[in-house]
Amino acid sequence: MRIKRAVNAQKRRRAILKQAKGFWGARSKQYRVARQAVMRSLVYAYKGRKLKKRNFRSLWITRISAACKLNDISYNRFIYGLKKADIDLNRKMLADIAVKDENAFSQIVKAAKAAL
Repeated sequence: MRIKRAVNAQKRRRAILKQAKGFWGARSKQYRVARQAVMRSLVYAYKGRKLKKRNFRSLWITRISAACKLNDISYNRFIYGLKKADIDLNRKMLADIAVKDENAFSQIVKAAKAAL
């Protein structure tokens, strides 16, 4: 029995062109160019998800560092003091506290300084 692939090929091409919707020029119209653009965009999307985590961690550290300077302690001494004092707060929570509740953050800094 002979198998014709026209339907499946059209389905695959349609899927790629659907993913390329909104791309500029031939990248959204021509299958060959669209396929390359979609493959590249998927690579960038994967990288972007990894970079996003890195960027947010950097942002949290910057916010904590700024709040530490207001409390007369450096960032690395603060983190070391937290480890010594057995205070298990991650950087995301510390940054949130530093931005939203300065009094609570200063209490945490006092506990970290006492442990040094």
